[in-house]
Amino acid sequence: MASDTRDRILSVAARLFEAGGFEGTAVAGILREAGVNSGSLYHFFSGKDELLVAVLEKYVATLEPALLGAADRAADDPLEKVFALVELYRGRLRVSGFERGCPVGDLSLEIGTRVPEARRLVDAYFRAWTNRVAGWLNDAGTRLPPDVDREALAVHVLSTLQGAIMQARAAGSIEPFDHSMSQLRLLLSLLGDEREAVPAGGSAPGRPVARREASQAAGRGGPAVEVAAGSGRIADGDAIDGLGSEEDAWWRAW
Repeated sequence: MASDTRDRILSVAARLFEAGGFEGTAVAGILREAGVNSGSLYHFFSGKDELLVAVLEKYVATLEPALLGAADRAADDPLEKVFALVELYRGRLRVSGFERGCPVGDLSLEIGTRVPEARRLVDAYFRAWTNRVAGWLNDAGTRLPPDVDREALAVHVLSTLQGAIMQARAAGSIEPFDHSMSQLRLLLSLLGDEREAVPAGGSAPGRPVARREASQAAGRGGPAVEVAAGSGRIADGDAIDGLGSEEDAWWRAW
């Protein structure tokens, strides 16, 4: 079917763009990997730039079911949803041998302003990402001080994650990622409302993690990205609960 051919071309192009970069990926390589001729590709796309746009459209379309929705279902606590999302990226780094992190982040660095529609889609992707995280931060209510800008904090979460992915890939180790996420968890703990009563030897009700525990995790380098006990941590290689096979394959195939 024509739709199957188009989807196959998109999946191959996405994988090759991430592995070798957009500029470093030849159309001939996409044709060979997808098992199609040039006529099939140019039937759907006018050229490589339009193929890039279609790949980014697919990323935007699958962001909610493949990542944001999965993280939302993985934890009940709104602040732990942030770390459930982080855990998906952590697992992707590990199972790929640090070859794959955030494909949209990679493409954003490479394409810059050269393809305006691609740039618009990258921006839309990151805006949808930070909007969902800001929603979780808003759901935390009084556990974060009222003067904390939830939208700005969500952008900070994204920036920290992207930097952590970059460093982990460069080092070929999860350690830089875990250090960064431990500090992010500590930050959320330090922002927590100190007026909440903390039981002796325990954590404040509803805290993402007690300050003492967060400090210890940050000091030893983590991992401090695990979802709280009982919240359904997403393990490496597990199918994402509630995710359709197509979206699951689209996220994990790269």
